[in-house]
Amino acid sequence: MTQAILLEDVESLGQRGEPIDVSPGYLRNYLIPRKLAAPATTGALEQAQQRQAAAEKAEQARAEREEQAASLLSKTVLTIQQRADDGGKLFGSVGPKEISEAIREARDLRIDRRKVRLEQPIREIGTHMVEIELADGTVATVKTIVAEES
Repeated sequence: MTQAILLEDVESLGQRGEPIDVSPGYLRNYLIPRKLAAPATTGALEQAQQRQAAAEKAEQARAEREEQAASLLSKTVLTIQQRADDGGKLFGSVGPKEISEAIREARDLRIDRRKVRLEQPIREIGTHMVEIELADGTVATVKTIVAEES
């Protein structure tokens, strides 16, 4: 058996960066030509460990940024001006697109409109709690005030 380091995720062998034991022919004839693995030398093993440590550090930093964004969004109060009739019904509606644009203007955060959880568009004046889904299942609730345009 020969030791190799996976350069990509291979379903039957393992995840990227893992050292594996495979037959020399399989490594030479299949994995290396398809750039799925490289022979495991001392330098390559160290480099794989460094890449894995850097990836873990980057993942931790990303999770920390998401947590900061969630706490910032939870403190945010959005005010969206819309035209409405005398009964408080909007001419039109406030949907995920308008909410994500309001967040971008208020907090300079880019939130994909598909991450805004609304069962139905907001169609009346008032205060509404809107959930924003961030990465890793983190959910932030944003207080959204829909006011009549003056």
